[in-house]
Amino acid sequence: MNSISPSAAQYVGGVVMQDELLETRRHQAPERQGRLFGLGQGQSPDANNRDATGEPDEVDKLKAKLMSAWNNVKYGWSVKTKTSFNKTSPVTILGHTYLLNSEDEVERFRLTFVSRLWMTYRREFPQLEGSSLTTDCGWGCMLRSGQMLLAQGLLVHFMPTDWAWPDAQQLADVDFEVFRPRSPARAGGVPIPSFGSPRGPRNPQKSLAGEQAPNSTQKKRPESVRDRQAEPIHRRLVTWFGDQHQQPFGVHQLVELGKSSGKKAGDWYGPSVVAHILRKAVAKASTDVPNLAVYVAQDCTVYKEDVVRLCDLSLNQNVPELPGQSWKSVIILVPVRLGGETLNPTYIECVKNILNLECCIGIIGGKPKHSLYFIGFQDEQLLYLDPHYCQPVVDASQVNFPLESFHCSSPRKMPFCRMDPSCTIGFYAKSQKDFESLCSAVSVALSSSKERYPIFTFVEGQGQDYGLDSLEAQSSNHTSPATHILPPLGILSRSNNMGSTDEFVFL
Repeated sequence: MNSISPSAAQYVGGVVMQDELLETRRHQAPERQGRLFGLGQGQSPDANNRDATGEPDEVDKLKAKLMSAWNNVKYGWSVKTKTSFNKTSPVTILGHTYLLNSEDEVERFRLTFVSRLWMTYRREFPQLEGSSLTTDCGWGCMLRSGQMLLAQGLLVHFMPTDWAWPDAQQLADVDFEVFRPRSPARAGGVPIPSFGSPRGPRNPQKSLAGEQAPNSTQKKRPESVRDRQAEPIHRRLVTWFGDQHQQPFGVHQLVELGKSSGKKAGDWYGPSVVAHILRKAVAKASTDVPNLAVYVAQDCTVYKEDVVRLCDLSLNQNVPELPGQSWKSVIILVPVRLGGETLNPTYIECVKNILNLECCIGIIGGKPKHSLYFIGFQDEQLLYLDPHYCQPVVDASQVNFPLESFHCSSPRKMPFCRMDPSCTIGFYAKSQKDFESLCSAVSVALSSSKERYPIFTFVEGQGQDYGLDSLEAQSSNHTSPATHILPPLGILSRSNNMGSTDEFVFL
């Protein structure tokens, strides 16, 4: 049986592995079949069948593959093999624009996308406290989307400007295609050529020795030396999101922080609740990120004085002023609702303008019953990273742990009209001057909406001191903090029967 690379399995795993599964069942004894499909959701494959060397035998490898395929089919990973991009329309990723009409531009786009940190379902991690769960499959998608949003903020905060992962070429062939509309050559799309070094079987020893593939034609980016020097920081950031109890932004810590509001492992989380969990996580990790704070907007309003009091160290007697620094960098999270039961189309242009801003670090939300992390768009389609892919846990505490499963080489798109109206928008400002520029730029972007009421606003002064517990009380009482945003015409009369802003159901 041919093996499938992790990157390739992101799309074809559902179909290919099902075919392998059916073929295997025809040749397995009934008792073996029962063992293969009797594994629980968080249960690891039987580890007793090992050879004398301690390596898993072929049966164990097959079990792991089958369980991975079953989880990915069960938890919603789609089967589409490639995403098509129009080479005549610009693609935007978090304030950077690419026109995919040349190999250089396609490679720039690919490096930018692959360099984002990708958090997905994991299985076989240490048991979550207070439960028997060893996986977040089926319920942790919004927590994973929140991790990706925070990870992007940390990348901007710690990494060099326009940093790109220097080992991006290790991933499988580019899993998207570029086409020209109404092309007479091929209506379905013209695949882009392969870039970088050929991606055949890798030799770890050669990789460690720094040898390059003999046929490599990829030009070195000017920033490659700088990017390579930043790799220890990149690896440290990934470690913080590891699925172990001690990691500050791992799923264990996020679940623990959600307990104060009545949440527990296995519950579903909405985008506004996750925003407050991230705020608490960063505050608790002050030793790791002493010069960063998270502010969560209240009732779709960013109170500037509250941000200043949070970030200006000279105004905070409880926080010692850092050497050479009087202002904390800040991640601003704004929970909003862009309509009633469905997205109000008048807000689409405004969302595009926000994603066009360099200060934007993405949007966590998704489509109904499916949490996603939006990072850009092309034409009338959003570009996103999907957490609904089950992968085995990676022990991030080990030296030189593999990074490949934390980066995705498969861009995916969906129409704006399918976007769930409940979401949280993220921004980052490094300095006080950047914060002032952010307020100005975002206000201009918000004014583009034809809707009478903006998505959210910036105001002077202070707001009421809401916390996560208060937010949960609102949710349990079926009220929405975004009450001043009107739903689309035709459903206003039904809006009083809607629940909170966190209308996400786990798969």
